[in-house]
Amino acid sequence: MSTIWNKEKVAELFELPLTDLLFTAQTIHRQHFAPNEVQLATLLSIKTGQCPEDCSYCPQSAHYDTGLEKESLLDVAGVIEDAKLAKANGSTRFCMGAAWRSPPKKDFPKVIEMIKAVKDLGLETCVTLGMLDKDQAQQLHEAGLDYYNHNLDSSPEFYKKIITTRTYEDRLVTLENVRQAGIHVCCGGIIGMGETRQDRIEFLLQLANLSEAPESVPINRLMAIKGTPLENAEPLDNLEFIRMIAVARIMFPTSYVRLSAGRDTMSEEMHALCFMAGANSMFSGDTLLTAPNPETNKDNQLLNKLGMSITKTDTQHANQVAG
Repeated sequence: MSTIWNKEKVAELFELPLTDLLFTAQTIHRQHFAPNEVQLATLLSIKTGQCPEDCSYCPQSAHYDTGLEKESLLDVAGVIEDAKLAKANGSTRFCMGAAWRSPPKKDFPKVIEMIKAVKDLGLETCVTLGMLDKDQAQQLHEAGLDYYNHNLDSSPEFYKKIITTRTYEDRLVTLENVRQAGIHVCCGGIIGMGETRQDRIEFLLQLANLSEAPESVPINRLMAIKGTPLENAEPLDNLEFIRMIAVARIMFPTSYVRLSAGRDTMSEEMHALCFMAGANSMFSGDTLLTAPNPETNKDNQLLNKLGMSITKTDTQHANQVAG
């Protein structure tokens, strides 16, 4: 029987001594996943810049001058080559992101073509395209899309301080459209934007209260990009980030908990503690959309040092959960 979470229960987890919290998270992790495996995913920006949204953390917003040039939607052939390289480097999931409020009608068929082509390579497919209506979600399902990423970012209250062009409810509607279409949900957030621990608790509760828990939970550490309103944000304490990973693992025992943006600021020791806390997925590749990310070779060296390996397929996880 799944746990019914409330503010008090989640707050108690955050208050545990760190060693106790890590032990609990790692114990739960081992019940559902191979303990020394990490899933690699690659994220490609298929349409960059000039997004009409005003997300305070985003260098792709048209509202801020971050020096980012607008680019058109990529050609399908180029996306296929990037996907082949990602697969050769060990990624099992290929994610494609477009800086849109919602997918333009003229570009949507091309995205459908990309999904089908990447799927044919034997990779899991994921896209993030902004808001979706029911019909768009159904079309993505019919194309074979495995995951749709649409983050809640933070708590409902703090969200109002960082985004004004799209409501929290808008995001929840898109997530439900995705779920109803039969697509797996990838949904997480960003920490280190100036929110409080209470905001982080409320955010995790929002994820827990979705109609079904997300199968993938990316936890981003704010990258303070020059030119955005959050460029001078105070860096988040490293141990607080690790606590966030551990609590997410405990609350979402069968979900992939992914280290996403901000890994280039994390030491090898911090990565190791995040894996101890239950993180079992990370974005690989030199860039994340437009931001820097540790090089693939560096990630491979780290995993070798830790005696960890790259997850080859999701089948084992599916069998473990079913069992």
